[in-house]
Amino acid sequence: MIDITIDGEVVQVVSGSTLLDACRLIGKDQPTLCYLETLSPVNVCRVCVVELEGSRTLVPSCSRMAESGMVVQTDSERVRHSRKVVLEFLASSVDLSLAGSEVRDWLDQYEARPDRFGPRAAPTGDRDRRHAGHHHRTTGSVAETVQQSIKIDNPLYVRDYSRCILCYKCVEACGEDAQNTFAIAVAGRGFDARISTEFDVALPESACVYCGNCIGVCPTGALMFRSEHELRQAEMWEEERQTVTRTICSYCGVGCNLDLHVQDNRIEKVTSPQDHDVTSGHLCIKGRFGYEYVQELGDLATTPIDEVLARARQH
Repeated sequence: MIDITIDGEVVQVVSGSTLLDACRLIGKDQPTLCYLETLSPVNVCRVCVVELEGSRTLVPSCSRMAESGMVVQTDSERVRHSRKVVLEFLASSVDLSLAGSEVRDWLDQYEARPDRFGPRAAPTGDRDRRHAGHHHRTTGSVAETVQQSIKIDNPLYVRDYSRCILCYKCVEACGEDAQNTFAIAVAGRGFDARISTEFDVALPESACVYCGNCIGVCPTGALMFRSEHELRQAEMWEEERQTVTRTICSYCGVGCNLDLHVQDNRIEKVTSPQDHDVTSGHLCIKGRFGYEYVQELGDLATTPIDEVLARARQH
């Protein structure tokens, strides 16, 4: 055990703990966007930074290991200013409307004003074709955004990268932290950085195995079940009316737990609990998407939801 001081309070933590672990131990959780307990920390969102005595820069609490004698401030003026600016940059360029309610709470808590950069600029063409460093000259009167068309190229999930904050969670889940498929990575540099397949091929032509683990870790709705997307488009997605039932996947003997999200007696999507020892939130294509056989009940049981999804499958 080692002793560190957080906001004037001495905390005992196990050696090998992070500063975020220590903060959570005393009920002082820090905002995080790129961090997830089941993934390797990549330190890219920078909203969890704290002030460490003796350090020239603010440090990411999600990955900085606690050391004996550390003195940490989590709510200093320097920390608050840094978090405010980061949130402003993100909210001015990315559509955060489907991010968790905690993100909106952080915007209020740190008095972030993304509108101070001006109104959002009009889309500038296909971001996938842009070359790093080849920027058009701006007037400074509008805020550049990552807005682009939604990618709908398969029947299972959609990619709306106008909502992407480049948290790397999908990359880590597709890589060595879960699936080991390595179908996606970050391409480009600077503001032109984006999630891309190898050689920028279409998703159906890539190494993607459609496990959906990238959807399971996305914090902003940039990756979404096709069923959820189509129902949202039809204004029929009513999360407050949905029930969530936990069960065990019937496809094999591994014992993966499934959370079935049900609306109008129809399974709309399947997730998995991150705290489950078998899955840690991850599934294969069968567990995450192979539920249609449950509700093939014939025309007599057809609902408006079925009609919306049937039309979507025709395209």
